[in-house]
Amino acid sequence: MEQASLKCALDAIDNANREDLNEGVLAGESVPREYAYSLHMTRWLYELEPSPSGRMQIACRAQHIERWRMPRSDYPEGRKSYYEWRQACGRMHGRRAAEIMQSCGYPETECERVEVILTKRELRKDADTQLLEDVACMVFLEKYLAQFYADNAEYDREKWLRIMRRTWSKMSPRAHEQALALSAKLPDHLQLLMQEALADPG
Repeated sequence: MEQASLKCALDAIDNANREDLNEGVLAGESVPREYAYSLHMTRWLYELEPSPSGRMQIACRAQHIERWRMPRSDYPEGRKSYYEWRQACGRMHGRRAAEIMQSCGYPETECERVEVILTKRELRKDADTQLLEDVACMVFLEKYLAQFYADNAEYDREKWLRIMRRTWSKMSPRAHEQALALSAKLPDHLQLLMQEALADPG
């Protein structure tokens, strides 16, 4: 029953994310962006936790479920509005994951548990929430940092250092080890940025 419910939930999340009209890349092929992101999340989950629970598999797969339905452009510019958008996205992702889990036969307590993980209300206090954050940070560093850097060339050096330090501060020691190993594969300018950020945490 548990495996059937898990497959039901993961398939439903995948089907939802395949509706994204924005393009992403997976194994060199163009696919819906949030579908690609969800599979990057799943791969890094298994890198950090070889035997993840069912709820963590669901939470990682649903980390950005249907995010295109709540675009950043719906909120004003500025850091405060950015965080408001991020929090609203987390609540939306949590609700959608819980709805899917309920339709797949999960008990209400497990649905609520995944919703809490996705809202990240218990970051640093809850091991599952911290694991989700670790996975998200690793995906960002490996798959999205280079493009994010290119898209925001107007940021000054200090802003980039703050971004790298904030990313680092959200990760656990386990993720730090993986991030350091990954940094050797980043473009030279991003390797130097990470080294500078970590040399002086601020």
